[in-house]
Amino acid sequence: MDRYVILNLGFRPFFAGAALFSVTSVLIWLGVYVLGWRWQVPSLPAATWHAHEMVFGYGMAVIAGFLLTAVQNWTGVQTLHGLPLLLLALHWLAARILILGGAGMPLALAAAADGLFGLLLLVAIARPVFKVRQYRQLGILSKVAFLLLSNLVFYAGLLGIFPDAVRPALYSGVYLIMALIFVVSRRVLPFFIEKGIDHPVELKNSNLVDAAGLFLFIGFWIADVFDPDSPLVALLAVVLFIVHGIRLAGWYTAGILQRPLLWVLYLAYAVIVAGFALKAAVAFLAVPPSLALHAFTYGGIGLFTTGMMARVTLGHTGRNILDPPPASSWIFAGLLAGTALRVLFPLADPQHNTLWIGLSQLLWLAAFSAFLVIYLPMLLKPRVDGQFG
Repeated sequence: MDRYVILNLGFRPFFAGAALFSVTSVLIWLGVYVLGWRWQVPSLPAATWHAHEMVFGYGMAVIAGFLLTAVQNWTGVQTLHGLPLLLLALHWLAARILILGGAGMPLALAAAADGLFGLLLLVAIARPVFKVRQYRQLGILSKVAFLLLSNLVFYAGLLGIFPDAVRPALYSGVYLIMALIFVVSRRVLPFFIEKGIDHPVELKNSNLVDAAGLFLFIGFWIADVFDPDSPLVALLAVVLFIVHGIRLAGWYTAGILQRPLLWVLYLAYAVIVAGFALKAAVAFLAVPPSLALHAFTYGGIGLFTTGMMARVTLGHTGRNILDPPPASSWIFAGLLAGTALRVLFPLADPQHNTLWIGLSQLLWLAAFSAFLVIYLPMLLKPRVDGQFG
């Protein structure tokens, strides 16, 4: 299997694909939005394509890579590898290509490829879970199932079956990925911090905060889908800002700042929490909705997924997660700076909005290009300890 190392475990092809696609798609978006390139798909607005592909293209690739790897750890059951993993990755890639084909049959084919990818991914991660009856993973599985449904609803909107469904489907995709981040963070971030710093610490967790965060976020998601940026959405956002702020405060210790693979995840979560404050400001202070959205996506999801891809790649190729390549810190810092340019600078100086967006896109491209230079060779080569994976 050494000839095809990239097919040994799910994180390899999907993290490589996610990073490569991230660079390609954002470069196209920069060209269209800032440089005035002609958009060649008249049936699919460029902004809609960008939103969909960052959520269901990039985001789902990271989720696939992470879960195919994590579920094997959780259950002890081998997940997809070899030819089945290749076929799953090709379904994801086919959807990315076909959606650029335009209206009519190509778009229907994109929907079929994307839908089949989501269904096959769900089956691939559900099979080990049910085999060992690890039913506590059903929450994870349900979110993947809802992501599949949201993606299909998006395509139904584009195809005119449910014409008003595009926005609810896209926002549902964002909020479901955020929900996965909340669940994964609650499971692993306190553990990562306690084991990764140089001094003993026991971080604070609260069942009440966990329950409140879950049910309030479900309400927030439903409210924003059916009554966007309403006072109810703003009120729920304020409460979520407080609840997740309490959780985040309980996880803080000074040692985090010494470990890039800790502070990147912690600060990504903090940006999401700040996004709730901006979401409230949409209704109460007339802040543009796109700023809250990009706090959630660029700063929160983008930074968190990059940090998690780096950590998983190092750990599952036999390398030391406490000693990442020095350039990793610059990658994460670049994304943080890009978040400020995309979210804070337009808030302070909206007259130069296109400039700030363009600069944030350049920083995204620089960060992911550097990620590819450093981490792609690890994804393509065998583990340094000689083990399979």
